[in-house]
Amino acid sequence: MADAELHNWLHHWQDEGDAAFLYGVLAAEERDAKKREIYEKLAGVEARHTQMWAKLLGDHGHPVPPGGPAPTLNARVMAWLGRRFGPRYLLPLLLREEGREVKGYMDLHRASPAGDAKAVSLTLAKESAAHAETLAGLAGSKSEPWHRAESGGFLRNVVYGFNDGLTANFGLVAGVIGAAVQPHVIMISGVAGMIADSLSMGSSGYLAAKSEQEVYAHEIAMEKEEIRLMPEVEEEEMALVYEAKGMEPSRARAMAAELMQDPARALDEQVREELKIGEAHSTPLKEGWVTGAATAVGALIPVAPFLMFETRIAMWTSFAVSMLSHFAVGAARSVFTGRGVVRSGIDMFVVGLGVAVVGYVMGDLVARLL
Repeated sequence: MADAELHNWLHHWQDEGDAAFLYGVLAAEERDAKKREIYEKLAGVEARHTQMWAKLLGDHGHPVPPGGPAPTLNARVMAWLGRRFGPRYLLPLLLREEGREVKGYMDLHRASPAGDAKAVSLTLAKESAAHAETLAGLAGSKSEPWHRAESGGFLRNVVYGFNDGLTANFGLVAGVIGAAVQPHVIMISGVAGMIADSLSMGSSGYLAAKSEQEVYAHEIAMEKEEIRLMPEVEEEEMALVYEAKGMEPSRARAMAAELMQDPARALDEQVREELKIGEAHSTPLKEGWVTGAATAVGALIPVAPFLMFETRIAMWTSFAVSMLSHFAVGAARSVFTGRGVVRSGIDMFVVGLGVAVVGYVMGDLVARLL
């Protein structure tokens, strides 16, 4: 077995172990008995998948620990988020993971020669797709997550707002330090930057969510008018939708005709099936204040040491804490991007270092020119 193939098999073995661990966490946090039972069954299936990979690896001369793999750091971070914010925040993350598994297994199936690995990967692709559809139903999503990756909601706004505030204000503080100004100017500039950036990000989040809400409202209003003015056309559209889902034409037309007898129900169905507009889980005001508050917290980090220490100590403390925070926020971003925790953390660390260097050099240059 080639090293690349072995690495790929071990990766899938680890992924299945992480999934079993996370479904167990989800089941433990879920209060609804029916949903908890579903999560427990999914955890059991994922544990069986882990055993399938363990057998395959053992049969090819690479035995693995019988108890399965220990959860990775990324899985532990996701579990902490699930315990801290509840199942409704962990569920979309697991849905994304199942979608990623489907793609990975399909790629493995296509690349593998005929044999046990090819058969196992196809079986697991089908079962992972079924898991994804189950989770999508619980999450209220109608899409197949292996075709379209989405990340959104409260946690995304927190992470990306925090990241923006930290990076932007870190660059500003570095630039002011490079200009060799008085200590109080550094503090004033940092605080002003924090306020401006948080207000900017908060208002942007609010306006973006409000604009999206207005677009959806306009589209729904148009659809409502179409149902009123040309119900026969809308009925035909719904019949075609049902046929596309595999329903017999006669049955599809009968269901569409029955649906159009209730305009309110017909509108709900058209909004879901034709416009693909789901139920809103947030409001523009919430989007705005969450993003703005997270930005303010991130922007405060480079400034805070100047409120507590004398200038020289404050500068080095600000640099150290900001760089560590860049690594941490990069690791947090991995929950949404699907990349490794360490790799994402290092990427953000390098970005933060680059921002600090450029800011410092530009501040020094402007001071010299003036």
